[in-house]
Amino acid sequence: MRALIFERKILKYGAARIASIRKAGSGAVYGPLSLDKDATQVKLPGPGWHRVRPLLAGICGSDLATVDGRSSRYFETIVSLPFTPGHEVVGELDDGRRVVIEPVLGCVTRGITPPCPQCAAGHLGRCERIAFGTLKPGLQSGFCCETGGGWSTAMVAHESQIHQVPNEFSDEDAVMVEPTACAIHAALSAGPLDSGSTVAVIGAGSLGLLTTAALAHFNLPGQLVVAAKHPEQVNLARKFGATAVVDPSALVRSVRTVTKSMAIGDGGIERLTGGVDIVFDCVGNDDSITQALSITKPGGRIVLVGMPAMVTVDLTPLWQREVTLVGAYAYGVETLAGVRRTFDLAFELVAAKQLGQLVSATYPLDDYKDAIAHAANAGSRGAVKIAFDMRAEKARNR
Repeated sequence: MRALIFERKILKYGAARIASIRKAGSGAVYGPLSLDKDATQVKLPGPGWHRVRPLLAGICGSDLATVDGRSSRYFETIVSLPFTPGHEVVGELDDGRRVVIEPVLGCVTRGITPPCPQCAAGHLGRCERIAFGTLKPGLQSGFCCETGGGWSTAMVAHESQIHQVPNEFSDEDAVMVEPTACAIHAALSAGPLDSGSTVAVIGAGSLGLLTTAALAHFNLPGQLVVAAKHPEQVNLARKFGATAVVDPSALVRSVRTVTKSMAIGDGGIERLTGGVDIVFDCVGNDDSITQALSITKPGGRIVLVGMPAMVTVDLTPLWQREVTLVGAYAYGVETLAGVRRTFDLAFELVAAKQLGQLVSATYPLDDYKDAIAHAANAGSRGAVKIAFDMRAEKARNR
């Protein structure tokens, strides 16, 4: 089999981090990611496991942070190396079924009984046992050495992780299901919104656009303001339901107008006396979190959707204005007209908004350096989601 392998090579990891400062995505050139054209096939861990041949596998922001050496040391004890990245996966089973993988490695996949309280309640993303059980540590497939990942020609998945793809879905539709589930979980974490609520989304990459679509489809607020940098992002944010789309530099001014707030500032960081009810930060860096704090009303809420990694942010406004800061990671079940699996809602949203259109380009594994560079600079290149394409390799192996 062929697979991209991320290894424990400290010097190369450091080189990736330094290179990525100059240009995002450079970690694929200098870091510990390499293509193994004769990789050992991952063994089935036990009963209930299936071999999966990936067809398409997306490149996520957390993957880019790993490749560029920018991921937090928090992850060191909940991954196992060497691993094959790739958790946004549509593939085929040995029986020919086309499936999407729900990658969280919770208690059921780990053979842990009884399951932890979070898994028992259906909140797989909050599993308390991601470093225990019959598998080596790994918060998701794509970060565990014993499951493999989507950036390969073969991996394994437990039957509890498998969702069959509807016949009418293209592979591009299917590969968008997992990131869409993340966005839905974030959008619904805010609780029910109404026509009087105001919401801002910071960032209009794939996660920001999917969060915008999820908010408009499942939890429509009165005002939905999206900060987007690039022309294609602006067009898609409007198409997916934003009531206003502005450049990030104009977000404070736009929120001030929408919420009729006053501004405080002396040429430094401008902040509002009021602000929106909820901000969804789909970037997760110092600037975006600082901006989120400046536009959230007292008693409001900030949802970190983008992985924040290592940030240095002044949290004084969080304290003084009694703002709630929460994370939104992965998925499980949602309370929406009853209790429903997030992935079921994701299939619904992908179909309703034709989200396969967000797959802008695909690359074979051989061209992984170009693929990662494209993904890291997608917005400026007019792209959204970049994915690896193993379909040609499947055809050659028939």
